[in-house]
Amino acid sequence: MAVSVLLTHSYFLRFDKKQWQISQPYAPLATLYAAAILRNQAYEVTFFDTMFAHGPMDIESQLQTKPNFFVIYDDGFNYLTKMCLTNMREAAFEMCKMAKAQGCTVIVSSSDATDRYKEYLNEGADYVLIGEADDTLPELIGTLTSGDTFEAGEIPGISYLKNGTAIKTVPRRVIKDLDRLPFAAWDLIDIAPYRNAWLKSKGYFSMNMSTTRGCPFKCNWCAKPIYGNRYNSRSPEHVMEELKQMHQLFRFDHIWFCDDIFGLKPGWVQAFAGLVQQSGLDFKFKIQSRADLLLDDAEVEALALAGCENAWIGAESGSQRILDAMDKGTTIAQIHTATALLKKHGIHPSFFIQFGYPSETKEDIAQTVQMINNLLPYEIGISVSYPLPGTVFFNRVKEELKDKTNWTDSNEMALMFQNTYPPVFYKQLHKYVHQNYHRHLARAGLLQLLKAPLQANINTVKKALSIIYYTPATWVQQAKLNRAETA
Repeated sequence: MAVSVLLTHSYFLRFDKKQWQISQPYAPLATLYAAAILRNQAYEVTFFDTMFAHGPMDIESQLQTKPNFFVIYDDGFNYLTKMCLTNMREAAFEMCKMAKAQGCTVIVSSSDATDRYKEYLNEGADYVLIGEADDTLPELIGTLTSGDTFEAGEIPGISYLKNGTAIKTVPRRVIKDLDRLPFAAWDLIDIAPYRNAWLKSKGYFSMNMSTTRGCPFKCNWCAKPIYGNRYNSRSPEHVMEELKQMHQLFRFDHIWFCDDIFGLKPGWVQAFAGLVQQSGLDFKFKIQSRADLLLDDAEVEALALAGCENAWIGAESGSQRILDAMDKGTTIAQIHTATALLKKHGIHPSFFIQFGYPSETKEDIAQTVQMINNLLPYEIGISVSYPLPGTVFFNRVKEELKDKTNWTDSNEMALMFQNTYPPVFYKQLHKYVHQNYHRHLARAGLLQLLKAPLQANINTVKKALSIIYYTPATWVQQAKLNRAETA
C-alpha cells in the first residue's frame, strides 16, 4: 500500500488584508516542487491549497482521510512567506494540531519554522525541516516508512523532540545542480482562481517561476533561512523547458521570476534571451535585482530582448550613509545609472524602499524622497525596517523587540524597535511618500502633455490631470506627517 502524503502551505490570502484587496496571488511554488519530488519517489501525494481557503478548518475533510504524513511546506521563494506573518504562523499551528488529532506524522518546512523550530515542535510538529528541504523531505519520509531502526539525528537538516528537548541536526548541504529537480507539479493546483484574480485586477494572467536559489550578497537586514548565501542557478535550457510546459498548460501572459537575484551568472541572461526568441513564446516578465548588477548596457539590452518589462531594484535608501550602514554594497550613483539604463532599453525600473533603519535621520529620509522624485521609478514598494532572526540587524535590536517580533499581516508596517521617530510617524511617512510620488508622476505627465499635446492619448491626459487630486492630497499627508513627528 502506497504511503500517503497530504501536502499544504500556511499562506491564507484572506488573512492578509492588503494582498487580498490587491488580488494578485501567486501559487505556492516551492510546495509544488516538493509535491513533484515526492511523486517521483512513488508516494501518494494530495495537495490542499490554502491560498483561497477561509481558514485552517477547510482542510479538515482531507485530514479525515488519515494520510500517513501531513506536510506544511511553505513557499520559500515568495517574500510574503519570508516575512513570517503572525496570522500564518497561528494557522500553521492550528493545522499541526488538527493533523496530530487524526494520527498523522506532521512535518513542517518554512522560513518561520526554521527560525522558530522549538515553537513548531511544541505546537504539534513531529519534525521541522531546517533550510532547503527538497532532499530532506523524501529522505525523512523514506526513513520513517522503511521499517528499519534509525536514529533521527543521523538525518541532516531536521529538528525533532527527544525526551522533551528540541534536537537540531547538522545542516544539510544546499543543492548545487538544480536541473536535477523535477518541474513543479502544476497539475495538482486549481489554477482558475489565480487566473480569474489576475484578469480581474490587472487584465492579464501572471505566474511565478524560480531560476536560482540563494543570494551571495550580505545586506545585514536580509534573512536567508531556506536557501542561504550560496547562489545556484538552473540552466537557461531547463528554465525554458518548464516555461514551455507551463505555457502549454495555462497560456500565461506574464511571469514573475521570484529569484532574490535574477541572472547573476555571467552569460545567463544572454543565453536565456536567445532561447526565448527561438521558442516563439510571447510573454513579459518582471525580476528582482540590484543596482550594481544593472550597469552593463549589453546585459540590460539582453533583458529587454528576453521580455523583461519591470526590474525591481533594492534601492532601499537615497542616503549613502544608510546604504553603508546596511552593508548594501551599492551606491546612489549606481541607482541613478541603473535606472537610466533600464529606461533606455524600455524596461520599467521599480524601487524597493526601506525607511526606519537604525540611526536614520530626517535628512536621510529627505534624500530618499528626493531620489524618488528625481528618478520617478515605475512603481515603489515601501516598507519599514523589519528585523528577521539570523541577521546582524536583528541582533542589534533584539533587546528592544519585547513580545512583538512579527507583523500580523503584510500591511501592518509596525516599527518594532526604538528609532529616531515614533512608530506612527513611519506609518504616516508611508502614506505621504506614496502621495508625493504620484504627485511628481502627475507633474511629469503634465509637462509631457504641454510639450507634445498632439501626441497625447487618454492615459496621458488622465495622468496629467491627476495632479489636481495629488497636489492637495500630498499637502494633507505632509501636515499629518509633521504632527506624527512629535506624537
